[in-house]
Amino acid sequence: MSEQDGKVAGELEPMPSAADAGAVPALEQPGSPPSAEKPQPERREPKARRTGAEKSASGKVDRSGGGQRTRGLGKEDGKRTATHRKRQRVTVDSSKAKTSLEALKISIKQLNWRELPVGRRQPCDIYWHGVSFHDNENIFSGQVNKFPGMMEMVRKVNLSRTIRTMHELFPEEYNFCPRSWILPEEYHLFSAQVRIAKENDSSWKPTFIVKPDGGSQGDGIYLIKEPHDIRLMGSAQAKPCVVQEYIPKPLLVDKLKFDLRLYVLLKALEPLEVYVSREGLSRFCTEPYQEPNAKNLHHVFMHLTNYSLNVHSGKFIHSESTNTGSKRTFSSILGRLAGRGVDVKKVWSDIISLVIKTVVALVPELKVYHHAEIPPGRPGPACFQILGFDILLMKNLKPILLEVNANPSMKIEHEQEVSPGVFEHVPSPVDEEVKVGVIRDTLRLVDPVQRRCQANTVHLTEHAAEPQDDILEDEPPERCPSEPGASQLPSLCLKQVFPKYSKQFSYLRVVERIAVLFVRFLGVKGSMRLGPTAFRTFIRSCKLSSSTLSMAAVDILYIDITRRWSCLATDQRESGMCLQAFVESFFYLAQRRFKLLPLHEQVVALADLCDRHLEALDEKRLQCGRGAVERRTALASCQPGRLNSMLPTPAPHFSCPSTLAKAGDCGLQGSTQEPLKVNGVEN
Repeated sequence: MSEQDGKVAGELEPMPSAADAGAVPALEQPGSPPSAEKPQPERREPKARRTGAEKSASGKVDRSGGGQRTRGLGKEDGKRTATHRKRQRVTVDSSKAKTSLEALKISIKQLNWRELPVGRRQPCDIYWHGVSFHDNENIFSGQVNKFPGMMEMVRKVNLSRTIRTMHELFPEEYNFCPRSWILPEEYHLFSAQVRIAKENDSSWKPTFIVKPDGGSQGDGIYLIKEPHDIRLMGSAQAKPCVVQEYIPKPLLVDKLKFDLRLYVLLKALEPLEVYVSREGLSRFCTEPYQEPNAKNLHHVFMHLTNYSLNVHSGKFIHSESTNTGSKRTFSSILGRLAGRGVDVKKVWSDIISLVIKTVVALVPELKVYHHAEIPPGRPGPACFQILGFDILLMKNLKPILLEVNANPSMKIEHEQEVSPGVFEHVPSPVDEEVKVGVIRDTLRLVDPVQRRCQANTVHLTEHAAEPQDDILEDEPPERCPSEPGASQLPSLCLKQVFPKYSKQFSYLRVVERIAVLFVRFLGVKGSMRLGPTAFRTFIRSCKLSSSTLSMAAVDILYIDITRRWSCLATDQRESGMCLQAFVESFFYLAQRRFKLLPLHEQVVALADLCDRHLEALDEKRLQCGRGAVERRTALASCQPGRLNSMLPTPAPHFSCPSTLAKAGDCGLQGSTQEPLKVNGVEN
């Protein structure tokens, strides 16, 4: 494939999408009333034939029954009459929407929902935040469009570590990121590896791109040729950053480098539900591309695709068309590729695979954040979030993940200079077409009033374990026909990819099993760190200590790994072992116990072992609890006088000790419990 593309050869066919509820013929159509198949029998005529006694007896039943039916309309008959009554309008708090406000307003208007631009004191159905989960505090119900911890998880350093962990387990599956080093901690490793590689291959002349950990919109990004070119390295002012190997041969269109902004909806963590937008943005550089050299290394308009940078170039083109200009739709690029004979279905398949694998890598720590912020049993909102995936296509059409954005820009306008120094906001057709569709259909999918579509999703989840369609298979876009005004709304632009394709990717969810163990032993609600006692409890409960791994060695393991990860952490407010440190210790224990297996099989085997021991422990505690209840019941049923004569000494209290007990069996703890009282008599 040449680097220069020809003209558009034809329109792109609809993107292949996952099977929706309509593809399951056995399911009830969302628009049909569920009670239509079983109409209520007419009871007036039989009632007229009854005797006076029967009328009087049945009259009470009929009156009470009628009252129950009247009161139960919202539960039983409400579904049948919902289409004939005015639909309750969903309320959306947009007071914290920030840059996504305009697209959100259009979406709410299209759905005929109610916007609350300044918020309100009463609970809302949906809270739309512009930055993080904590934009609005004290939310105990409804839904929020941010997950706790997502901003921290997709920062460049954390994302790099997360992908690296998955690459250790599955090197073939997680090969879609450039080789990376985390600085300043890995600076010497970076320098040594570059030096050795050049000694082994003198023709290798790499370029590296430096990205600040907290940077955004291209701020602080630059290219280097040698490790010593990194700015401020070795000084006290050195800040965390990621250095990646630069992709020298990207796919070019009109001799320009470009990347893709793809929108991904993480609808739920448990069960995991992921959607990918059928349409995205292609963001172009504004100078013709050349491979990096000493002369053009600092030409940001040639090498960096960030819109926020290139918009300041004099060559940036604001176009009214979605097929031309410096920002275009992704489908327009696929159309050009399809016209040149490229298998665009295969391109989409690779991109969807990249998205699912990345989300699978993020989920474990997101669950820890969610558990700390909204512990089980505590009221809190449901969460969902739109993520922005930045993807680069190489010349061979392999997708490369550049970064993930927790707060992708949802602006649908741009600044245009109408006279020197005077700017005005001008609508951007390409932005509005893509972003309004993403926000509107996200709201449709999380609609709290629309239950039928959610029921269909549950059915799809139940069928996720069955043989599934290939990602490449063509299918019609999804639609929720039970929505009021569904015929006026376009088909959903969001394609479900998980759990639709869970069978193909569930084997990757190994670290998620480790996170479940981590959360189980956290102990303190709201905590995200494991203390030394909790770590010892984990070892004992799972019976991982042995003659070759004493509890003293376990303590040393905890101290060494926790100390090293504490030095790497940016947040020092909480002490203890973080999830990433726990994962490292779990890998170490798995390698010690199952030495002859590959790493991912070692980890799975250890997770299975832990699950078996914990299930046995839970069953033992359950039996212990039942026995204690039975004994208390038997004692309470005795007469006070007889009980005193039978028990001359204080009655012991039977209970199950914690996992820290030496034997772990049921024992007597009478000395630490209050005396037993039966019918008000203390024994």
